[in-house]
Amino acid sequence: MDACRRKARTWNQQSPFLLHQDLYGSIYQGGGGQLIPKAAEWKKDRVSVLQDVLTKPGIVGIVDIAGVPATNMLDMRANLRDGMTAIMAKKTLIRRAWSGAGLVENDLEILLDGVVQPMLVHTDQYNAFQLSDELNKTRQGRAAKDGELAPEDIVVEQGETEFAPGPIVGELGAVGIPAKIDKGKVVIQKTTTVVEAGQAIEGDLGMILSKLGINPIEIGLILSGVLEEGTVMPSQSLNIDYDAFRTDVITATSGAFNLACNISWFASETMPTLLAKASGEAFNVAIEAGISNEKTLPIFMSRAHSRALALAGHLDSSALDEELAGMLGAAAQTAAATTESTGEEAAPAAEESEVEEEEEEDGGFGGLGDLFG
Repeated sequence: MDACRRKARTWNQQSPFLLHQDLYGSIYQGGGGQLIPKAAEWKKDRVSVLQDVLTKPGIVGIVDIAGVPATNMLDMRANLRDGMTAIMAKKTLIRRAWSGAGLVENDLEILLDGVVQPMLVHTDQYNAFQLSDELNKTRQGRAAKDGELAPEDIVVEQGETEFAPGPIVGELGAVGIPAKIDKGKVVIQKTTTVVEAGQAIEGDLGMILSKLGINPIEIGLILSGVLEEGTVMPSQSLNIDYDAFRTDVITATSGAFNLACNISWFASETMPTLLAKASGEAFNVAIEAGISNEKTLPIFMSRAHSRALALAGHLDSSALDEELAGMLGAAAQTAAATTESTGEEAAPAAEESEVEEEEEEDGGFGGLGDLFG
């Protein structure tokens, strides 16, 4: 026993730095009454990986993955793997890597505000708006658990369900959803608000709602914000209705184009329209002024021809030569054909009108006959 004590004293004198391990597995080295914490190697590795990602070109975002089941998380990450890098880490490790990458710490605090379980994402293929759009595609509903709060009013609509008669009728009634059996199907009797927004979903209600296809708890990769070229953009500013935005751009472009044309603003976009407008106005002026050129002469010749035929129609046929008489005959045949086609189209309408009038008259006389017996 004395020999063991002597060996222990010798070791303590030779090793002034003592090692201590707490209940969580962290190892501390102490000397002279001072404890020096030693970080686990995996934490150092994770900080190193995060720091490498943060120093790469591209944009960085913070995503909240709180409440996402492991199976759903694997599917979401698999779908996003080609477009971005996603690394889960605690806030402390992200802060260390952020500081080590030389980024502004206040920017990170803005991105982490309200985030429960953070995940860092990085991409050099998308801009901030495209990244937000891709992450929004991961949102999906899941069944509510006992005690969770309803994000909005949960309404069960009246109508037929897909369930056959069975215990489901009693289960629905037990959670306040009136149901009955009608024609071999379970039918919801009336539209019912089972839980209002902010209230707790209690008991088996979440399970019953899931059977009805109502999964009110939204899960997904919820983007908190992004950092792009030193600018922090919260997620609220990245949610854009692309259809409405496209419509607004088209409307604004059309209005600007019309304004530019009306004030004769010369640009590459307006010049074709302005030249076409000027050409048409010049042509009309030339016609009214009787200016003869290769474009106006066909119009003048056509007018002269029409006037000549109109004048010839008032003359005696003996005063006309064969060519002019033939022209008049052809014009007369064309006019007659046009009149006949117009008359044929109008005839059915007239006949229908006459039939309707006869029916009205017959109805009226029948009524008088009935009146006088």
